[in-house]
Amino acid sequence: MKSIKWPKHSFMILAIIATWIKTVIVYHTSFEMKIENAMQQFILFINPLSFLLFTYGLSLFFKSAKARNRYLITVSVILSIVLYGNVAFYRFYNDFITLPVLFQTSNFSDLGTSVAAIVEPWDVLYFVDVVILILANKFLPRMKDAFKVNIEFRRAFFVLAIAMTFLNLGLAETERPQLLTRSFDRELLVKNIGTYNYHLYDIYIQSKSSAQRALADGSELVEVNNYIRSNQAAVNPEMFGKYKGRNLIVVSMESLQNFVINNDMNGHEITPFLNSLTKDKDTYYFSNFYHQTGLGKTSDSEFIVENSLFGLGRGAVFFTHGGNTYNSMAERLGENGYFTNVMHPNNKSFWNRDMMYQSLKINKFYDIDSYTVEEGQAVNWGMKDVPFLEQSAALMKDMPQPFYSRLITLTNHYPFTLDPEDIMIPEYDSNSGTLNRYFQTVRYMDEALKDFFQQLKDQGVYDNSIIVMYGDHYGISENHNKAMAQYLGKDQITPMDNAMLQEVPLFIHIPGAGDGKEMTEISGQMDLRPTILHLLGVETSKDMQMGADLFSPEHEDFVVFRDGRFITDKYVYAGEACYDKATGEEIDVEPCQPYADRATMELENSDAIINGDLLRFYDEKTGNLKQDSVK
Repeated sequence: MKSIKWPKHSFMILAIIATWIKTVIVYHTSFEMKIENAMQQFILFINPLSFLLFTYGLSLFFKSAKARNRYLITVSVILSIVLYGNVAFYRFYNDFITLPVLFQTSNFSDLGTSVAAIVEPWDVLYFVDVVILILANKFLPRMKDAFKVNIEFRRAFFVLAIAMTFLNLGLAETERPQLLTRSFDRELLVKNIGTYNYHLYDIYIQSKSSAQRALADGSELVEVNNYIRSNQAAVNPEMFGKYKGRNLIVVSMESLQNFVINNDMNGHEITPFLNSLTKDKDTYYFSNFYHQTGLGKTSDSEFIVENSLFGLGRGAVFFTHGGNTYNSMAERLGENGYFTNVMHPNNKSFWNRDMMYQSLKINKFYDIDSYTVEEGQAVNWGMKDVPFLEQSAALMKDMPQPFYSRLITLTNHYPFTLDPEDIMIPEYDSNSGTLNRYFQTVRYMDEALKDFFQQLKDQGVYDNSIIVMYGDHYGISENHNKAMAQYLGKDQITPMDNAMLQEVPLFIHIPGAGDGKEMTEISGQMDLRPTILHLLGVETSKDMQMGADLFSPEHEDFVVFRDGRFITDKYVYAGEACYDKATGEEIDVEPCQPYADRATMELENSDAIINGDLLRFYDEKTGNLKQDSVK
C-alpha cells in the first residue's frame, strides 16, 4: 500500500493547528469570559495564532528533522503546562497567573487539600496536542523526513505571523481602546491578545515595575501626595480619641462574605453569633463594606489594613515588595506605646510574612510554633479556629498593655472541609460542593468567634479592648455562579451581582460603647486604618493613606476594587458596563466615567508608591519629602 505523501511542513502545521484548536476550546470550557458580540468571539478565536506562528515557526531554522520535531514537541509541552497552569489557577482564584505568582513557590508545599480539590482526573486532556504530536512523530515516517527550508517560504511565513499580530492588536484596540494600559484587568488582556501573548506582556510589565524602584525619586511622590490630601476626609471630633489607650484586637475572618449574615440555609441559621452582633449596642456593623484584595488574597487584606494602600494587580505585594519602606498601622501604634503582634498558626514564611512583618514594624509574630496543636486540632493550613482563638486569648493575658493583636483565622478556607465532629449544620443542596460545604465551615467559624469573646472576658482583656472583625476576601468565586443563583433565588448572576457579592462583613465591637448601630456607608478595607487609628486618638493627616475614616461626615460612598470595578451609592461599574445600583439595569456608561477615571488614578497612585518604594522619600511626621530626595 502506498504511503501518504505529507507536505514538507506538515508536522509544524499539525503542531500549530492542534495547539490552536485546543487553546480555543479551553477558552470556552475552562474560563468564564464574557463574550458580548461576534467581533469579540472572532478575536478570541484568532488570538492564539500570532504567538503560535512565531514560536512554532522557529522550527524552520532547524536543519535536522529530528531536532526540528523535538523542538516542536518540547514547545507543545511547555505551552500545555502554561495553559493548564492558568486553568488550575483560575479554578481557585478566578484569575490568570502572573509572573510574580510563579515565584511564590514557598507557598506551594502548604497548599495540600486545596490543590487536591482543584485537580481533576480528566485534566490529562489539556495535553492532548502533545500526545497527537508524539504519535505522529512515531507512526508517520514522512514527518521525520529532512528537507531544506526555502528562504522565500520562511520569509512569507513570518510575514503572515506579523500580519496576524497586527490584525489581532488592531481588532482588539478597536474593540477595547487603550487595552494595554489596563494591565490590572487580566481577563481583558487574555480575551483580546490571548493567553500566551498575555504572559509575554506580563514579563514586560514585571520588568518595567522592577526598574521603577531603581529609577524613582521623591519628585514622583508630590503628585500622589497632592491627590491624597485633596481627597482626605476630616476626623469626627466626637469619635476621635474616644477609646484612646484601649487594646486593639483585629480578627481577619477567612473567606467570609456578607451574604451569610442574618441569613439561613434551608432553615439553618448560618452565623447566629455574628447575627447577634448586628443588633448589639456595643457594635458598629457595616453592611455595605467590600474587600479590595487582588491575587494576594489574605496577605493583600493584611497589607491594605496596615497601609491603606492597594495590593498590586500582579501577584502578592508581600512577596514582590516585602523589603519596601512602609508606614503601617502597627508602626504608628508602636510609636504610641503599643505592643504590636500578629497571631496566625501557620508556617512563618508562608506569604513571606516573616520578612514582611519586619518591614511593617510588627514587634512579634506568633506563628505555629507559639501554639500547641493537639490531636484533631490541625487543619491543612495550620490549626482549627476554636483552639487557635482560645490559645490566642490566653497569650493576650500576658501581653504588655496596650497591645495591638491581629489574628488570622484558617478553618473557613477553600475547599471548606470539616472533621465530622465539627459539623453543626448539614450541607447545602446545590450543584457546587464548594458552596454546599461553605455554609458548614462558616457556621464553625461563627461558633469559634463566640467562644473567643468569652475567652477574652475570662482572661480579663475584653472590657479594655476594641475588637474589629472583617471578612478578608471572597470565599465563593464566580465559578460557582449557578449555585449562588440558586441560593439567592436569582435566575442568573450578572456582572453587577458579582461585584455586589464582594461585600464582606465588618464589625467594630467596643465593650461599653452603648451607641452601636448598623452603618450603611459604601466602604472598603482601605478605610480601616484611618478609622481605627482615629478611634484610638492617633492623628493620620500626614500619613500617605488612601482610605477615609468611616465615622467622618466627609466619608464618600465610593469603593474601588483592585481590578478597576467600583461601587458608589448610585452606580456599579463591572464587566466594562455601568449599572444603576437601585434597579440593577445596565445604563449608559457616561455617569460612571468620572468615577472610572478616578478609580484608575487611585490604582495607579497606589502602584506608583509600591513599585517605586516612594515612602522611603517621605517624612510622615512633617508630611514633606525628605531633604535631598529629589534628583
